[in-house]
This record gives sequence, structure tokens and C-alpha cells, in this order.
Amino acid sequence: MNDDQPNGNPWVKSLLVWGGIFLALLMVVSMFGSRGDVGQAIRYSDFRSKVAEGTVAEVQIGTDRIVGKYKNGDSFSTIPIPNDTSLPQLLQENNVSYAGRELEQPNMLLYILVQALPFVLILGIAFFALRQVQKGGGSGAMGFGKSKAKLLTERSGRVTFDDVAGIDEAREELEEIVEFLRDPTRFSKLGGQIPKGALLVGSPGTGKTLLARAIAGEAGVPFFTISGSDFVEMFVGVGASRVRDMFEQAKKNAPCIVFIDEIDAVGRHRGHGLGNSNDEREQTLNQLLVEMDGFEANEGIIIIAATNRPDVLDPALLRPGRFDRQVVVPVPDIDGREKILAVHMKKVPLAPDVNPRVIARGTPGFSGADLANLVNEAALLAARRNKRLVAMQEFEDAKDKVMMGAERRSMVMTEDEKKMTAYHEAGHAIVSINEPASDPIHKATIIPRGRALGMVMRLPERDSYSYHRDKMLANLSVAMGGRVAEEIIFGHDKVSSGASSDIQYATSLARNMVTKWGMSDKLGPLQYEEQQEGYLGMGGSHRLMGSDDTNRLIDSEIRLLVDTAHQRATQILQTESEKLHLLAKAMLEYETLSGDDIKQLMETGELDRPNEPKGPARTTPVRGSSIPKTGKRYSGGAAPQGA
Repeated sequence: MNDDQPNGNPWVKSLLVWGGIFLALLMVVSMFGSRGDVGQAIRYSDFRSKVAEGTVAEVQIGTDRIVGKYKNGDSFSTIPIPNDTSLPQLLQENNVSYAGRELEQPNMLLYILVQALPFVLILGIAFFALRQVQKGGGSGAMGFGKSKAKLLTERSGRVTFDDVAGIDEAREELEEIVEFLRDPTRFSKLGGQIPKGALLVGSPGTGKTLLARAIAGEAGVPFFTISGSDFVEMFVGVGASRVRDMFEQAKKNAPCIVFIDEIDAVGRHRGHGLGNSNDEREQTLNQLLVEMDGFEANEGIIIIAATNRPDVLDPALLRPGRFDRQVVVPVPDIDGREKILAVHMKKVPLAPDVNPRVIARGTPGFSGADLANLVNEAALLAARRNKRLVAMQEFEDAKDKVMMGAERRSMVMTEDEKKMTAYHEAGHAIVSINEPASDPIHKATIIPRGRALGMVMRLPERDSYSYHRDKMLANLSVAMGGRVAEEIIFGHDKVSSGASSDIQYATSLARNMVTKWGMSDKLGPLQYEEQQEGYLGMGGSHRLMGSDDTNRLIDSEIRLLVDTAHQRATQILQTESEKLHLLAKAMLEYETLSGDDIKQLMETGELDRPNEPKGPARTTPVRGSSIPKTGKRYSGGAAPQGA
């Protein structure tokens, strides 16, 4: 990607500048350093002594210097004493040939050039500073008010719409903008006008910047890119100046596209907070609003911006005429994840057993960036294992690493700690199997990963965009299954801190059911909790809305939901105690069980894995009481897929 604009070769300019400096120094040396061959400088008294000794052959006497030669041919020079009338007699007495010496006259042209050199340098510095100010890229020493927008000309690594997958609706809307730039008469003949702006909205990693690069690769028109933070400066008025300069550059290259990444850095609501920095940001935003749709029309300039915080943008920025379209770039569904995986897997040599559909099903909530990272992790694992192809096992291991953290091989547990972890995870699994609304179990393990000592991972059979009450109640029961199993097997006094994250998740889910989703019969379908934003929309907290009696009722309803889930888990595990022991023993033996293994074990009471090695023994106690029990990946505000 070449971001340099075609304004001449900078290397040639630098060479000319340094060449001029070298010539100037050379002239100074020539002027002041070149006085001919004057030989060795000696004192005047030594000179008279040499003459008296008869070692001097000839001299040339000048008003400012005496130059001569010894009889052996060496040269010398000395500075004479004024009005020394005895020197000619001394020279005659010692048979020294002498003559007068003319005063050296400097080269007048060289003298004038040297005298003018300081003024030339001053003029050169001033000219260089003015050129820096006039630079369009804002990278000059004094280019504070110049735009930092870069003109993209991708000569290698060009991205097109073929590289964008899983977000078909967003891609189609932006393809229409590209078609308009290619053939505007097709739309304008029916009275249509090109959209002035498109705002890409989506979570981090969903592909907003990738879409912008695809537009640059497909449009065939100049494409300027800049970050919202590039407008922000500590000096008031600099950001507005950069906005004006950016649009001036765009007008010269119209029709063109200007892409502003992370526009929320400059486009936040006006009127929040105090201070010069905020005044600067508001001036920059005001200038951007005027340039996008002000008194003067900017024909042929399309603004595309990206943000993951559309809620903090100023309403004037979002109105039609500025950003005519808001293109939502969502987290991909299972079909989209499969397509995204196919795009990234093109760069990886795959084994025949790799099934992108299975991987897509096992990665709910993953964005495009997450899937790219998953494929990269699988390739790195295969390389470390000295494999020529990336197999399904590498993708499974990479998925476990991304979702649950790296396996902690150095963490060795005693048999008692290992046994408690096995029963804890078996409790989750047994409750999940006996809850009809729960998602199927994908994997259960007691191998420590990340911050978790063990894991029961459940995956939905399809993507869910909303959750029902029965599924939430099932998730509450599953979350309580680990603590209940510890209570049943080890007793009330031996329960561990391993359920801390389960309790945190259950409390949060129950609170949302009561205060946000209206799932309390006593409180009804009302919202009792609101989000409070912090300064300038950053951070924030939750505040309960209601009287003290209402808040006490909310707490009691939350407690009732969690207690009911605890009772439900207790009932299931007491009824299925034999299966609880069976599953815990299998996990102690094999450490990791797949969903099919657990299903086979529950149905037949046996596990047929003849080629599977049993788990290694762990003997050193290192388990800490503050380690959270879960390390699963949750996305959004919906209920997670495992507890």
C-alpha cells in the first residue's frame, strides 16, 4: 500500500539539499583555508637565526608574511616585525636572495558568494518552512492545520468484495455505492442522487474496516483514509482546519471516497463537559457538519465512517444529507461464520477431515476477527506439531484455547482436588442433561485452562437471537449444579470457592430477569434498572429505579429465582446420583469427554474408548481458592451457552 502522493521524488529533493550544503561548506573552506603552499610557520627570531646560520636560500618579503625556502628545499613562513630595517642588510650579509611579495587578492566572485551565504541559508530555511506548511498530508514541521488523510493506492494485497463474507446485507448496500461511482448515469437518469455518507455500525472485529478496504479495491476512484483521532489536537481550531483541508483535497480528486475510522472520537454529542479540549472537539465536529452538508455542496465526495459506539454520536451527524445510510455490520450467524472460515482457510493447507460447518456451529458469537484468529491459532498448532496439514484436531484445540484459555500443564492437582473438580463439572453436566430447555453438551473437561479448573461447554444447535424464560431457568439450574454436587458428595462444610463465577453468573441472570426483562410475577413487566453514562458517555453504572420497598422486593425475587434453581439442581442430582458418580469417575479417568461420550455413558453405563489414553496423574497441590471456575466466552447481554 503506497500512501505517498505523487508530488515528486523525496529522495531527489533530499539529495539536492545536501548537495547544496556540501558546496557551501566547500566554498567556505576554499575562501578561508586556501593560501598556497606557505610551508612550516616559525617565529621571527628563529627566522633571523636561520638566516645568520646560513641555512636560508631565498625569501619573499610581504607586508603581512615572509615566505622562504631553506637550502635543503623545505619551505617556511613567518610573520615579520613592522619597521625592521635591519633585515635587508642581514640577508645581504648571508647571501640570501630576497624579493618583495604581493598581497594576496581573494576571488571576488567567491568572496561575494561567501558573504551572501548566511542570507541564502536564511532564505532557504524560510522557503523550506513555507513548503512544509503548504504540504497536504499535514506531516510537515508546521503542518498543524493540514489534513492527515492518506490516499490509498493498493498495489499489492488488494482487498475486494470477494474477500468479504458473512455480512451480505452490509456488502450489498456498499456495492450500490461503488456501482454509482462507476456508472452514475444509471441512477441519476431516474432522479436518484448518490448518498453523501454511509455509517458502518457494528461490534469490534465484525469487518467494518475490511469493508472500507474492499470499497477502495472495487471503486476505482481515489480513496482517502483517516482516523477520527487524527482530527483531535490540543490546539483549538486545528481540528477544524484539518477538516477543511481534507475536503479541499477530496474536491481536487472528486469523485472520491473519504473513510473516517472510529468517528466517535470526534463526533460525540455536543454540550457534554467543559474545557478547551472539548471546545476543540466541538469546533472540529461543527466544521465536519458544515463540510458534509453546508451552504456549499460537495459533489462527488462520499464519506464512509465506522464506529462501534453509535449511541454517543451527535444527532446532527446522523441525519439524512450527512450520513444517509447506517449500515449495520452484525456478528455473523452460523452460515456467515462458515463463509468467513472458508475465506480464511484458503490460505491454510487443510486435512480432509476439516469441516467448516462443525467449526462454525461450535463458535457462536464469534466475529470475523475472532474466526481469523482461530484459523491462525490452528495453523500455529499444526506447525508446532510438525504437521504438513491442519487437521480438525488442531481446530478443536485452537477453539478450546481461544474460548477457554491455554491448557495449564504446569498446574498439577492432588487427587482430592481433582476429585472435587470432577464432581463439580459432572454436576453441571447431569443437570444440563435433565433440563429439556438446556443446550446440548459439547465437551466436559477437568483440565485447567486459563482461569478455569474445569469446564462443561454447551453449544446451541442453532443461533439464538432471544432467550425464553424456560431456557433462562434451565441455565440457572445448570449454574447451581456444580455447587450442589459439592454439597451432596463432600458435605456442607467442604464446598469450595470453585462456584464463584457460577454464582456471579446466576445472580446477574436473575437480576436481569427481574429488573430488565419483566419475568417476575410480583413486579410485573416493568423496567427497574437503567444505565447511567459516565463523563462524556464513558463508563457508567446501573441504578435501580424505585422505592426502598420496591428494591427489597427486587432482592427477594432475585433470591427466589436462585434458590429455586438451587432446589431444582438438588432434586435432579439426588435422583441421578448413580449417573453423577459414573460421570465423575469417567472424567477422573479420561479428563476430557465429548458430548457423544457423555451421551453414550448415560445410555449404556459404559464408555468405549479403546484407543484413548487415560489422563495423567496429578500429585502436587497448587489450586488457589480465588481462581474463578469458568472461563467460557459469552457475547452480548444474552444468557451464555454454558455454566
